[in-house]
Amino acid sequence: MTKRERTRARIQAVALELFEQRGYDATTVAEIAAAAGVTEMTVYRHYAGKDRILADDPYDPMMAEAIARERSGPALARALAGIRGSWTRLPADATTEVRRRLRIAGSTPSLRAAVVANTAESERVVAEALVGGGIDEREARVVAAAVLAGTMRALLDWAASDDPDLDAALERA
Repeated sequence: MTKRERTRARIQAVALELFEQRGYDATTVAEIAAAAGVTEMTVYRHYAGKDRILADDPYDPMMAEAIARERSGPALARALAGIRGSWTRLPADATTEVRRRLRIAGSTPSLRAAVVANTAESERVVAEALVGGGIDEREARVVAAAVLAGTMRALLDWAASDDPDLDAALERA
């Protein structure tokens, strides 16, 4: 792990702790920076805004790759298999972090716009992966929107629960 990656991870870890203890809205970037032992500018170099600490994630490329591997069948089946497969392959420590981030985001009304924007970006990535696999662009956009809406609802419900089984939550959705 590079120094940049370690700093980014430390900022996120400290921010999650503060958000869980004090609430997202009550926590300032200055407090996050101080607790992480960095400057506010360093926080902003790693995250464009406080909301991005929760909304930025590395999972869109992972989903796109998984969908691209699904080369046959209807668009809906490809998208579902790719998304479910990518999420359920997360290591336990990543699953714990995702749950924490989603719990905070799902219980903080001021983060609604960030969640919607992040989901829209995921829709774009999923649609592009489907189009790359030969699916009509309009169909791909509709399938991506439907699947991501269901996936986000399932993820938010799973995060708010004590259910340890992410795969089962996605399967139900």
